[in-house]
Amino acid sequence: MVAEEVPVEPRVTALELFFDLVFVFAITQVTGFVTHDPTWTGLVEGLAILAALWFAWESYVWLANTAASDEGAVRVVLLAAMGAVLIASLAVPRAFGADGLVFGLAYFATRTMHLVAYAIVGRDDPELRQLVGRLASTMVPAAALIVVAGALDGAAQAVCWIAALAIDYGGLVARGVEGWRVAPGHFAERHGLIIIIALGESIVAIGVGANGLELDAGLVAAALFAIAVSAAMWWAYFDFVALIAENRLRSLPRSEQVRTARDSYNYLHLPMVTGIVLFAFGVKTTLHDVEHHLDTVPAVALCGGVAMYFLALSAFKRRNIGSFNVPRLAAAAALAVLAPIATAIPGLLALALVALVSCSLVAYETVHYADARNRARHPVA
Repeated sequence: MVAEEVPVEPRVTALELFFDLVFVFAITQVTGFVTHDPTWTGLVEGLAILAALWFAWESYVWLANTAASDEGAVRVVLLAAMGAVLIASLAVPRAFGADGLVFGLAYFATRTMHLVAYAIVGRDDPELRQLVGRLASTMVPAAALIVVAGALDGAAQAVCWIAALAIDYGGLVARGVEGWRVAPGHFAERHGLIIIIALGESIVAIGVGANGLELDAGLVAAALFAIAVSAAMWWAYFDFVALIAENRLRSLPRSEQVRTARDSYNYLHLPMVTGIVLFAFGVKTTLHDVEHHLDTVPAVALCGGVAMYFLALSAFKRRNIGSFNVPRLAAAAALAVLAPIATAIPGLLALALVALVSCSLVAYETVHYADARNRARHPVA
């Protein structure tokens, strides 16, 4: 009797992790961008840069999910793309100023090299070749508009950015998922790793914010509150939500599997990462002077970033399971209410309240959903 062969899913490769290191730098640059211009304009511009970089990264995730990305010509293209992403990241601080054209050209190179790599992978596969053509019909115009934006300023520049992001994000839905393929385990693992990377940025922000300051009781307390929030965000994602989502993705037929992967990971992981980046900016600002009252934008980032993260996690559950997570919606609402209050109290107290809400949510869910958690984490064979 011959045992039935079970297909082996690809795992995240060393080259993919190496590629993601450049994206780590890009996230750090976006946090720094907003920190150096803590205004509403600076915040919106920073989030626009993050949205553009996120879709560039996502395109390479789908590429690696389709083919063994650490072999042959694809390896060379990916390593070359790392150079383009690095230059774009270096240009982030002045992407809406003097280095706008450099950012645009590097970003354009990043997106076109992805299409080249996909064309190499699909050279003997008609379905994949058609997919590359559909991807190019939105990717290339969107990237070209960011190049044009780099040569402009003011309202014209803003219009180009808005149009570029609308084409990129809307085109992914409008062009459909025909020809797409997804390996659920690899796809979920890659996105779990990027959440870890983003949370790592929030920890780096603690160190940067405290750098050069006297390590007194207030600063120590603020650092502990900040790491508690980061830990709560980690717990909320990895304790069992990520496991349930991956198992759900595996159980779906191919067409629905691809749509769910697109919606749950391409779209709904962006507000998670954005929330972490906003929190990192808020923490970095808070630690500069823990007794100081936060200005409006840092206060909104500190509280609203964590609120956005929990809201996105609830939407993630809704897309995969069919229902919202009410406790997380309640925590997001409480944090939204806290944002204006944070401008009228010391930053240390505001951070302590964010930590209280976040850790209380985790404690409640750990107790209230104990049975479901155990079934997800320790399934019976």
